[in-house]
Amino acid sequence: MAEQAELTRPRTANEIQTVNPATGEAGRSYPQISPEDARSAAAAAHEAFLKWRRTSFADRTAILHKAAEILRARKDEFARLMTEEMGKTVTDGRAEVEKCAFHCDWFADHAETYLAREPVDFGGEEAFVTYNPIGIVLAIMPWNFPFWQVIRAAAPALMAGNGMLLKHASNVPGCALAIEEVLHQAGLPHDLYRSLLLPTRDVEALIKDDNVAAVTLTGSVAAGKAVATEAGSVLKKCVLELGGADAYVILEDADIEAAAKVAATARMVNGGQSCIAGKRFVVVRPILEEFESALVKAMSGFEMDDPAKDGTKLGPMVSAKARDDIHAQVTKSVEQGAKLLLGGKVPERPGAWYPATVLTNVRPGQPAHDEEVFGPVAAIIAADDEADAIRIANDSEFGLGSGVITADLDRGRRIAAEELEAGMSFVNENVRSDPRAPFGGVKHSGYGRECGVFGIHEFVNIKTVHVKPLGHGGRNRTE
Repeated sequence: MAEQAELTRPRTANEIQTVNPATGEAGRSYPQISPEDARSAAAAAHEAFLKWRRTSFADRTAILHKAAEILRARKDEFARLMTEEMGKTVTDGRAEVEKCAFHCDWFADHAETYLAREPVDFGGEEAFVTYNPIGIVLAIMPWNFPFWQVIRAAAPALMAGNGMLLKHASNVPGCALAIEEVLHQAGLPHDLYRSLLLPTRDVEALIKDDNVAAVTLTGSVAAGKAVATEAGSVLKKCVLELGGADAYVILEDADIEAAAKVAATARMVNGGQSCIAGKRFVVVRPILEEFESALVKAMSGFEMDDPAKDGTKLGPMVSAKARDDIHAQVTKSVEQGAKLLLGGKVPERPGAWYPATVLTNVRPGQPAHDEEVFGPVAAIIAADDEADAIRIANDSEFGLGSGVITADLDRGRRIAAEELEAGMSFVNENVRSDPRAPFGGVKHSGYGRECGVFGIHEFVNIKTVHVKPLGHGGRNRTE
């Protein structure tokens, strides 16, 4: 992570050191906790859960609405914190905090409906499904959306009556503690939600702790496999939102300039550091050259600048190591036949900078085709026709988001709904998450869903209840 790549002063074994990706300079340091502290926090969280599960929806709703209010009031402060720790532009940071506030409000207003008892037809006898909280959810979260990905999991879990422990990425400890502060300030019981600055090596023991009921992870495929293995060994449920190599199918009837703007927007979400950023643009040959020119023009508008300045469109990558990994993928792809149309050079300046980059003639075997490139690199892949484009889009280990760009809405609707192998498919716009709709993937992009009614149902006990009166003087017999 960032502190490993650009650290400018020594760090003690029990200390987390933050680093500003824009400058490479060391920031604030934070003490890590011990495995014993983590187990104590889990035990305390479980005790708090036993009381919280009995609270009314009205009480939970008031706290989540208050959290939303605090988030909005401190939006500028939290945006600057994200900029300092992981390089997000302040413009994107403010938008992220506002999205978190909307998410809190949404689940505060809709959780009771989502979790209402549902009748079951047992031929006239009383039966229903009820949704009960399961306990403490361990959330293991990444750095790229350091507020949103935590709140995305926390709001529905808390409204369902669960508690949560957060193991955040090691380079955003300030963000982790700020979220905890917001929720506690809003009135959430102190022990019910805790941010644990715990080394990764100690996470397995926490997953297996008896006081932890389930796990949710947003991260890499390797991390997902490890967490699934550890959770499965003790029969605990997990939800995994992993990597993506989102493909957009661009068809011959598309408005080329509009298509390029959608593609550039999709690729440059969070500086390209997003699982649901568009990464592969599969273009039918009749419009290939025109689309290449239009995408270069659209991507050129994302100029590198100070992330702390309003209006900046592209800040630094999260770390020098991450930047170097991206550049190695680009370099190897070019060596293997890809053509560089824009960018692709490491700037000579301090910090973890990488420019908006466009590759074409991208083919199987090249990193830009086969791997997830977690940065501002757009890969253009030629297809013979619609069927070929769909085949190429689906020829990936990932299946998180996908898109179709076409003037024919019926055509786009059909391809998005029936043909593309992904958890989300958008027509003529970039893929994004929303509290109102399920979010998640298939294949190596993980399993389970967040957001919407499907998300809040992931961490509840979906219980069938059948009620029948006793007969014959209080005895229930089958005479």
